[in-house]
Amino acid sequence: MTAPAPSRGSVFLVEDETMIRMLVADMLSDLGYIVAAEAGDLDQAIKLAQSTKFDLAILDVNVNGKNISPVAEVVALRNLPLVFATGYGAEGLPEKYRDYPALQKPFKIETLQEAIEDALQRKTN
Repeated sequence: MTAPAPSRGSVFLVEDETMIRMLVADMLSDLGYIVAAEAGDLDQAIKLAQSTKFDLAILDVNVNGKNISPVAEVVALRNLPLVFATGYGAEGLPEKYRDYPALQKPFKIETLQEAIEDALQRKTN
């Protein structure tokens, strides 16, 4: 048996579709990240964004028909990097966050890694 790879950081994941959330969590694990918290609805996501320790957030733009902006605002106020996931393209992002890295659903693990690296790089600049 080999020892597990050291963690590259922790991620807060918001996605309303359970199967997609599980798939993204598996991708994150494969990339060496720990999922610090997961949410499938906006109210839970806001609470977790305020109270959970994490290094990066990956936020579905549309959570059960509601815009993710309130959660993004909490994460941004905490000065933590953000990646958005959307099935609507860049136009689907809240206008205030259009400069942030965005994943077009469906996405591959390589694209996820690139978006994470982009978000983390922006944070250090």
